[in-house]
Amino acid sequence: MERLNEDGQWIVLMGLLVAVGIFFLALIINQSALVGQTTSEAVLEFPKSDIRDISGEMQDLADAWEGLTEAQKANLKNDITTLSLYRKNAIVDFDVTSGTSSDGDFHLVGLHYNNGVTVYNDTTPYYY
Repeated sequence: MERLNEDGQWIVLMGLLVAVGIFFLALIINQSALVGQTTSEAVLEFPKSDIRDISGEMQDLADAWEGLTEAQKANLKNDITTLSLYRKNAIVDFDVTSGTSSDGDFHLVGLHYNNGVTVYNDTTPYYY
């Protein structure tokens, strides 16, 4: 009886193992690309510059707030809310109150920002 040559089976088995290994590596690389993409999208969607722009305007507005009439205050608040809604698709609301502390007189500005993805609430004192 002739002896069987089984060396070819090992070659096929090693080829199968290499193919399965390459498949798992491709799957892992694909998942890491998706995670990186969603992380970068979250960073890009955060409206940091919009919030900074509105905060800067609120600081300028706080200095002039006491000299305005109630009608001017209402018109100004309506204008800022409408502009932010139409230009940035964000709901902006703010309150300005005055106060006194041991550090001096201040305006307390409460800012609410919501664009559907990011909600930001801040209360900042501006001393004068």
